Amino acid sequence: MRFLLDFHTFLWFVAGDARLSDRAREAIEELSNDRYLSMASVWEMAIKFGLSKLRLEPNFHEFLSTELERNLIGVAGIELPHLYMVAELPFHHRDRFDRLLIAQCLVENWSLVSADESLDVYGIRRLW
Repeated sequence: MRFLLDFHTFLWFVAGDARLSDRAREAIEELSNDRYLSMASVWEMAIKFGLSKLRLEPNFHEFLSTELERNLIGVAGIELPHLYMVAELPFHHRDRFDRLLIAQCLVENWSLVSADESLDVYGIRRLW
């Protein structure tokens, strides 16, 4: 299975947060699955870190590179077909980062590991 981790899912997973569902944790821990963090989520984290709305130790760069490597999570780039899809999406959901995750999942035929039920309206496969 191939999937994207939503911003909160990634943070909850690496922190061992109890808010992460058992099903999501098991899927992320299953090494036969291809796990990705979207560059959109990396961008969102960078913005929140820069605004001091997100604390990461020892710093953004070291936290991210360490956790991606430790957990064998790849980074999914943003490609033109993803942006073309964003342009076609109805505005059921206004969050720019979530819209890009939705577009990536639709174009790549991936699932999204996210607690956000409001994304279901787009017909993506959401794992939680």
